[in-house]
Amino acid sequence: MNEIYLDYNASAPCDPRVTEAVAKAMTDGFGNASSAHRFGRRQDAAVSEAREQVAELVDGPPGGVIFTAGATEANNLALVGFAAADSETLSRVRPTLVTSAVEHASVGRTAEALAAAGRCHLQITPVTPGGFVDLEPLAGLVQVTESELLVSVMAANSETGVLNPIAEIADLVHQAGGLFHCDATQMVGRLPFNMTALGCDLVSLSGHKICGPTGVGTMVGTREALAALHPTVWGGGHERGLRSGSLNVAGIVGLGVAAEIAADEQPTEAERVGALCDRFVAALEGELADVVQNGDVERRLPNTANLRFCGADADAVLVNMDPVAASAGSACSTGAIEPSPVLTAMGLSREAAFESVRFSLGRFTTAAEIEVAAREVVTAVRYVRLMTSEVA
Repeated sequence: MNEIYLDYNASAPCDPRVTEAVAKAMTDGFGNASSAHRFGRRQDAAVSEAREQVAELVDGPPGGVIFTAGATEANNLALVGFAAADSETLSRVRPTLVTSAVEHASVGRTAEALAAAGRCHLQITPVTPGGFVDLEPLAGLVQVTESELLVSVMAANSETGVLNPIAEIADLVHQAGGLFHCDATQMVGRLPFNMTALGCDLVSLSGHKICGPTGVGTMVGTREALAALHPTVWGGGHERGLRSGSLNVAGIVGLGVAAEIAADEQPTEAERVGALCDRFVAALEGELADVVQNGDVERRLPNTANLRFCGADADAVLVNMDPVAASAGSACSTGAIEPSPVLTAMGLSREAAFESVRFSLGRFTTAAEIEVAAREVVTAVRYVRLMTSEVA
């Protein structure tokens, strides 16, 4: 046990069953899925099966599955496609885009770029100290708009694992006559996700978060929502004209198999991984003083724990607990290290954010790994705290 991987929210290991399916698709199948000959028809049939598998995972329409290079592209397609569609109709009123303060950069930065270019009115809705969207301010934002409206809020936060009240958000958006886009990348495969029951118009997900291939994802949309979008990639008119380019059939096959496995195994995996995560946190709290769980622990993904080790810099802890892999939310911006914007949006101080580490477990995490990881983390935190106190 030389390496222990507790960073599944960043990227999950590819399931061997998926790897086998991808290899078979690459060796047994070839040809362009858009071609009319038998080679193309076989590729198209493989893509169609994957559409069914992905649609089943989120309870969406198979015909509404638009394959992309990942959730980042899917999120961009939703936001940019919506703003571009409005400009195409020569509307005199710029569309309104509402996102939360804790969205993934592929939503947050895209929204900011659209606003800076004058393509939309951007509104940012706050979150509670628990990390989920506060419905009251959001209701105020969506009710005052007189333009076309798109609201984009993630199902589960990648850093804290905190779940948003998706059904309630969708209801508010629809009452205001808008469309609701949900980045469900972290939630699908870990908890039940039914886009129809929740009221989502557009949903993004990525293969490598559900033990599938990297570099493939999808946006799933209703007929009405997809009709409201404009293409962002031009070419041969693939994927209902919204995402041109010859299809990555092997990757799509892998995504389909990963989606099928995730749908089948989600209930048992959620229970198993949740129990391991609880055991891990309890072990740390039992050995270390001043451990704080960030985010509302009552509404969180079962695999995720974002922990503040008071008095210990997170990056220093990460370095000293190697070979256990986890992550911190701090990032380098214009040459300076900045704290996690997710944690500071929740009201944490810069100091608290810099002392926070995200641990995320998954399908291949074992009980034995959790025991070793807990010991390594305890040792690292104690060492960093000791060094910090001596410097002070």
